[in-house]
Parts: sequence; C-alpha cells; structure tokens
Amino acid sequence: MAGSSEPAPGAASQTDYSAWSNSSLIARITELERQLHCQTVELNPQPSPSPVANPTASTPAPKSPPQSPKKHQYAADDITHVRAPNKPPKKPREMDPSKYHTRFIALKFAYLGQRYNGLEHANGNTTQLPTIEEELWKALRKTRLIFPTGSTLDDLKDWKEPREAKPYTLNWEGCEYSKAGRTDRGVSAFGQVVGVKVRSARPKNKKMAGEDDPGRRTTMGDGGKEEEPNNTSTAMAIDDTWDDIADELPYISILNGILPEDIRVLAWCPHPPEGFDARFSCRERQYKYFFTQPAFSPTPGPGGFAPRANDGMQTGANHREGWLDIEAMREAARQFVGVHDFRNFCKLDTSKQIENFERIIYHSDIELVDPRNTPLGYVTQEGFQALETSVVEAGSGSSKTPVPAASQIYVFSLQGSAFLWHQVRHMVSVLFLVGQGLEKPSIVSDLLDISQNPRKPAYFIASDAPLVLWDCIFPNEESDVRKDALEWVYAGDPRQTKSQLGNSKGNSKWGLGGVADTLWSVWSQRKIDEILAGSLLDLAISQGDQRVVRGESIAAEQKNKGQKVFYGANTPRTGGPYIPVMQKRKLELVEVQNAKWLASKQRKTEQAAAAEASRMDVE
Repeated sequence: MAGSSEPAPGAASQTDYSAWSNSSLIARITELERQLHCQTVELNPQPSPSPVANPTASTPAPKSPPQSPKKHQYAADDITHVRAPNKPPKKPREMDPSKYHTRFIALKFAYLGQRYNGLEHANGNTTQLPTIEEELWKALRKTRLIFPTGSTLDDLKDWKEPREAKPYTLNWEGCEYSKAGRTDRGVSAFGQVVGVKVRSARPKNKKMAGEDDPGRRTTMGDGGKEEEPNNTSTAMAIDDTWDDIADELPYISILNGILPEDIRVLAWCPHPPEGFDARFSCRERQYKYFFTQPAFSPTPGPGGFAPRANDGMQTGANHREGWLDIEAMREAARQFVGVHDFRNFCKLDTSKQIENFERIIYHSDIELVDPRNTPLGYVTQEGFQALETSVVEAGSGSSKTPVPAASQIYVFSLQGSAFLWHQVRHMVSVLFLVGQGLEKPSIVSDLLDISQNPRKPAYFIASDAPLVLWDCIFPNEESDVRKDALEWVYAGDPRQTKSQLGNSKGNSKWGLGGVADTLWSVWSQRKIDEILAGSLLDLAISQGDQRVVRGESIAAEQKNKGQKVFYGANTPRTGGPYIPVMQKRKLELVEVQNAKWLASKQRKTEQAAAAEASRMDVE
C-alpha cells in the first residue's frame, strides 16, 4: 500500500498495529489463523516454519473459508504462544527454597464460615465441605510462600475443582505453623491468627567482587541461620538498605488474590515475639453471637402469646412468642463473669481426657447492635456526606419522636482466657431459654455449681451460624495489661508502599480487588438476598386471610399450636410441653466418661495386639 503505514496483510513486519485500519487487522488475523490451522492438522512430523517468522511461505489453503476472527481472540504477535490442541499444560515451575530467605510471621485473617467445615483440617477425614485450613494451605502453596518438608508442587495435582469427596492431606512440616482458635463447622472468624514461616523478598548477601561467579548468592538453611558472607561490608550495606516491611513481599495482596472472596487476610505481623505460638501465646479470645429480636416469626393477635415459666411450672399468658426478655438475658449473662468450672456448658471430648474445666470470663453481656454503625458504619463517618437520610419519625411539629425499628439485632459479647469445645454455644442456648421465659436467670449459677450439679443435663446447644470468633489477643507477657501487643501491618498500611508500587490495581485495601471492594461485593450480594427474602415474607403475610394479622382470635389456630423453643437457628423447635433443664436426663460424670473411653481404647489395643500375634504364628 503505497503512501500508507499499513503493510500487506500477509507480510512480516514490526509495525505498530495500533496504526492499522480495522479491515487490515482483520485480514492479518484471518491469514494467521489459516496458517495456524494448517500447521495443527499437518500430519508431517517435521516441524513447519513459524507463521510469523515466514508468513509468505506457501501453504495449502483450507477446504472451507476461515471464519471471521472473534473480537480480542489474541494479538498477532502472540500467535506463537497459542497452545496446540491436546498439548499437556505447562508444568508449574518449582522453586529452590535454598535460594530464598524465609521469615516467621503471624497472619490475621477473617472468614464467613457457612460454606466451610470449620477451621481445622484432619488428614484422612472425608468432609463434604472444605476446611478453612485447606484454602489457606492451597493459597500459600500456589504462591510458593511456604516450602513444606518433602513436598513438591505435584501435591497440588490432587486438589482439583470441583472438590471431590475424598480425604485430602495437608503438609505443614517445617513451616512452624500454629493457629489461635479452632472454629467449628459454620462458625465465622473476624480475627483468626496463625503463625507460619514464609518466603521473603530479602536478597541473599553477595560474595566479594572479583571472586568466581560474583553474582552468586549465599544460601540459608531451613533453620534460618545465614552463612557468613565473604565481604562483611557488602552484607552490612544490604542490611542497611533493606526495609523488612516496605521492601517485603505484599503478603496480603498475594494471598487475597488466591483465596476465596469470603476468606480475607487482614494483616500480618513482621516481628512476632520469640517463641511465638498462635495457640499458646494467645491470652484472650473474644466471641460474638448475633441474634434477632424477635427471635423467630411471631404469631399476631391473641394466638401469639406463650406461657412463661414460674418455678418450673408454666403459668400465665403474658409472654409474646418470638420476643426475648433482653434484661433477663443480661442478668443471666453477667453470672458467667469470673473463674468458673464450665463442665456443664461444653461438649466433652473424651479422647483428650480433660480434667480441668475452669476458665476465666472477663466480659459477658447482651448488647444492642446500632443499625447506624453496623454494618457499613464507615460510609457515615467523617469524609463522607450522606445524600439521603432514612430517619423514620411519628407525630408532627416539635413533638416528633423516633419510631423503633420493626426488628432489631442484638449480640452476646463474650471475652475470656480460653474456651472449651462448644462452650459458647452452650452458654447462648441457656441464655435463649431465659429470654423466652422458660428458665429463670438463676439457671446459670445452678449449672456453674458443680458441687450441687456435677452431671450435665442433656439440653440442646445453639446454632453455629451466628457465632463469630471476633478477635484473638496477644498481650505483652511481661505486663498485666490485656491489650494486644503484636505489631500488625494492616491492609493499606502506608509502610508497604514500596511493595505495592508495581500494582496497577492499587493498594491491598482500597484498590481494585482489595479487601474493601471484595468484602463490599460479598456484603452487597447477601444484603440483596436479605431484602428480597424480607419483602417476600411481607408479601406472603399480606395475602389471603387477614384475621390473624388483624388480631382476631382463631380457636383452631390456637388449639393446634405447638410449643416453640428458640435455640439460635433460623426456625424454632416445636414439640410437646417444655421440660426444664434441671429435669432433663443427666449425663454420666466426667470421670466416668473419661474412664470408659480409656477402657475402650485399652481393649482395642489388646485386640489389635492379639490379632497381630495370631498372624505372626500363622506365618
């Protein structure tokens, strides 16, 4: 094309393709597609010339005309990188751990637990849902941040999508891995902490200039002890310029780019104290259990009243079903504070042979969740200007008063040194019985008195979904102050600026794909689900017979209505008359249960030994 910057469609060129017209680009891509197709179907084992390196080579035309290229299918310069059909995928690149520094750090992360089988993974167990540890381990391995002893990237071949129902094995050997708290299936955590040894970006010290292979770096063993460099001044220079936060790998961004969106790394600690163990160094754990008021759908009118308990006898008709007595629950909750034996508020794990059930509770209360600040209170804080207000008022003039919300959210807030298996859910369950008027607040002190009640009554525990491990606290062990003393580097911390300069998406908190944007997406989706479900509920109730809604009593409705008891799940349990906790069946003493488990274990060991001896005799 004389007088034009566009070469012939079939000619090789290093021309800037941005200057080509659409028709020339289409012709160029069509020609390259034709040549690639011919090479793919060619039966001759000898390699054919590259279509880009020799675009004018004579090749047989395809039997049918080429289809129009798809938009953005690939760039012409990238055609040599297109993988031929049936060619095996490229094997992941192994990394030599000896070429990299490692460092021990702590990670603080959060997760919404409804889609997971709890935090802890047990090798050899088959679970329908993945565990949080599975997802964390996979992210650390895929990003080559950990190098477990004896592992290769072939280990990841077993982790295919969709997840299969079979046992999976995690290898933390050599990673110095520890975890602060073990949450059960369905339970969430907003302040979970693990300790782990990870790869570092800190360069190895170089050898003295003039020696053989001056660019070669010294190595570091698994123990983290660096070899003595040949040039001390060079080593000091590197250490002087290295900033172990600003120059370090952006751990938060790296891991959040791999983890599912409902698991987010929030912070990392560059300098855990010596001997740090996420489990044993944690001196306080904080839990929150959320619930609605009313707790479940109340029946309108006279049919929506339920009797309250009075000295174990159900009398009176002054309790609106579904609505909880918050003040009674607060009175009961405060009895947990102090040092108590919680054997009647936990599930016994006989395999651990626990004998000490004493735990310290620092704080225990029922609190109202302010809808103005939770969730997304940050959008109403300084720096944002509300464009609309949603204040609902009644009356007129200066006598206007706020109208209470149709439903409210409360939270059981609990802080303690440590907790037993299912302890929080047992505590919440008893509080719900108090709130429904089925038990008096004194039931808490009765169950804590093991001299009078050494055997636990068999009562239901609360649902798992509303429970959150809110935070794990690591105070200074040389101080009596309970405040967390770890140096956390949170997402978006300005000290990490250098490590994020090359990230076009922005920082790990506010950038595209950052913590804020990702969690907003999770919240928005579930908020719309909430609005749609609530609107559907209102619509369904507004349709059809309205006599109950208007408060008109219906004898048949009230006669056939069963007792509803709330335990924190989405719907209450129904059944016959309520049986008070102290009248329920009692479990065996802890000592008896532990002894039975030991006897059973001993019996199985002896049977296995006898079977092995019999097999040896036969041989």
